[in-house]
Amino acid sequence: MKIERPLITALQSFVVNNPQSLHVPGHKNGMYSTLPVEIIEALKYDLTELKGLDDYHHPEEAILEAENLLSITYQSDKSFFLVNGSTVGNLAMIYATCKRNEKIIVQRNAHKSIFHALELVGAKPIFVSPEWDENTYTAGAVTINTLKKALDQHEDAKAVVLTYPTYYGVASSQLKEQIDLCHDYQIPVLVDEAHGAHFIASSTFPPSAIQLGADICVQSAHKTLNAMTMASFLHVKSKLIQPDKVNHYLRMLQSSSPSYLLLASLDDARNYVQTYFEYDAAYFWGKRNQWIDALKSIQSLEVIEVNDPLKVLLRVQGYTGFQLKEVLEQSHLYVELADTYQVLLILPLLKQGQTYPFAETRILIKEAIKLLKKEPKQVVAIANPTLEGPEVVTFEHSYDEVGQLDKEWVPYMRAIGRISASMIIPYPPGIPLFIPGEKITVAKLSQLEELIAIGAAFQGQHRLSEKLIYVIK
Repeated sequence: MKIERPLITALQSFVVNNPQSLHVPGHKNGMYSTLPVEIIEALKYDLTELKGLDDYHHPEEAILEAENLLSITYQSDKSFFLVNGSTVGNLAMIYATCKRNEKIIVQRNAHKSIFHALELVGAKPIFVSPEWDENTYTAGAVTINTLKKALDQHEDAKAVVLTYPTYYGVASSQLKEQIDLCHDYQIPVLVDEAHGAHFIASSTFPPSAIQLGADICVQSAHKTLNAMTMASFLHVKSKLIQPDKVNHYLRMLQSSSPSYLLLASLDDARNYVQTYFEYDAAYFWGKRNQWIDALKSIQSLEVIEVNDPLKVLLRVQGYTGFQLKEVLEQSHLYVELADTYQVLLILPLLKQGQTYPFAETRILIKEAIKLLKKEPKQVVAIANPTLEGPEVVTFEHSYDEVGQLDKEWVPYMRAIGRISASMIIPYPPGIPLFIPGEKITVAKLSQLEELIAIGAAFQGQHRLSEKLIYVIK
């Protein structure tokens, strides 16, 4: 197949003429940068909207051609390059479907960017609880029955927001059925598919949400494809939502000075997945399975496979994921995240003939476990505290009301039954434990205390070092 990367081609054609910069950015093609020389070399491509390079917010040339190729690859009505990450895609899709005080049904274990979008829009979220996934010890997917219950109770909802796959690679087998159900109610389905940009690459992977009928799908091309950090895709394929409306909000929310390095990496990532063939997938599966079989031979190591073949979980009984992560980092082996029970690894989407140091990583993992065995155990009981309570939840206070009510800091162990006034987010994975307007339960507080005890990191508005959280007065 012919390699088509129109934006990269345009950049190369521009740079080859040794252009002199009397425009932004101020580093002038890297001449006045004091960054390391390896980074400076790339700055000659860090350009702006110049003749021949198109206009990101009104594309007519190379960027438009690249986005059209993206749309063909993912079989959408319209696809967009995003330079502000999947976060801006999640914001735009909610702005495009929902107004202040309108209802929107949302999967509770959504990413923090979804909750931020709800707060900015002023929408009234109806939360649906996911099932507990026994394989990964995490919150998984929402069931069709739970979604049906929410739709029956809230037929006036303007959209349904689902996460597919989860951060841990759990891909619901009911997604198509759920999308069809929502469409029966004439309600669009918005899918945060940040971790599924590669699904389109092979029939041996889970199907992409856009293939299953989602109206809008947002994907992080930098998470599982080969794009740079912050580079993402957004796809629209819908009879209920016009692409122009989504684009309207993308123009408002994204930078007016887009990075051409990010855009070029999106052009490259699109080409990478478009030229990925079943023989590439067969090669990938062979390398992956050989490595996993080798890992399973390591004493005390438990290897957990999930729906997404790029995701692998590692556990060592009697030790937390944080402990395992720490000893792996001593060998300069860095994982995606750690939680109470395990570490999460993300593998590369290999093409035929490409290599990755699988043998070396197995050796490092084996040595790290030897180090781990010298440490005291931290036995943690398996629980599913995030999933307690009713399947469909409407909070007592809207985001607007929370903003207007008086608040106070209280010791978190005395906050049972109080209403949270802020977001507390274990990060990664970035799924809020508490959100504004939500009642604080015994199980949630127990989970918080456990995470603090084993060294988890938190984002959001909190004073956990003083054992205080922010609540409605």
